[in-house]
Amino acid sequence: MKEKQIPYKIYLEESELPKQWYNVRADMKNKPAPLLDPVTKQPMTVEGLSEVFCTELAAQELNETDAYIDIPQEIIDFYKMYRPAPLVRAYCLEKALGTPAKIYYKFEGNNTSGSHKLNSAIAQAYYAKKQGLRGVTTETGAGQWGTALSMACSYFDLDCKVFMVKCSYEQKPHRREVMRTYGASVTPSPSETTEVGRKILAEFPGTS
Repeated sequence: MKEKQIPYKIYLEESELPKQWYNVRADMKNKPAPLLDPVTKQPMTVEGLSEVFCTELAAQELNETDAYIDIPQEIIDFYKMYRPAPLVRAYCLEKALGTPAKIYYKFEGNNTSGSHKLNSAIAQAYYAKKQGLRGVTTETGAGQWGTALSMACSYFDLDCKVFMVKCSYEQKPHRREVMRTYGASVTPSPSETTEVGRKILAEFPGTS
């Protein structure tokens, strides 16, 4: 029997996008060790975690009972700008390698952030806006997370402050400028704008 030819590109319909997030903690028989409050050393509470994240995100982070969490429609609509992304069969690469393996990759050309991080960033910005926050502050290493969050904040008209690892800030000006294009302020870290940054620079002047 002749093998069915697999298409070069496989597309899902927008209607096939997930409507819920999966919370793996709810199905784990052996739960991971709890997050600890850095001050009390006791298991973190929603109230304690809400000092860092907005309340809804803190509650989801500590949720160990609900396996599925509904995705708000506004976030689903945002996903549709770059999801579903086609699954591509790499026939030419298979041939070049002379391998019997079937190689696939996902094409993410409609996602300016260049990574899966935008899936989470848009949700974090959504809940921050819903809670009435005016902006968010974050860190980024090579710049992908900062790019994703700056895009999400731009969509919801939130201020976004990004502290970017200084060596990446200097080595990846394109990432830095994409974040600024979306309206974020980008500060090379460590910096003189934070107490910990000043402490590090005092001990290691010029460190990146």
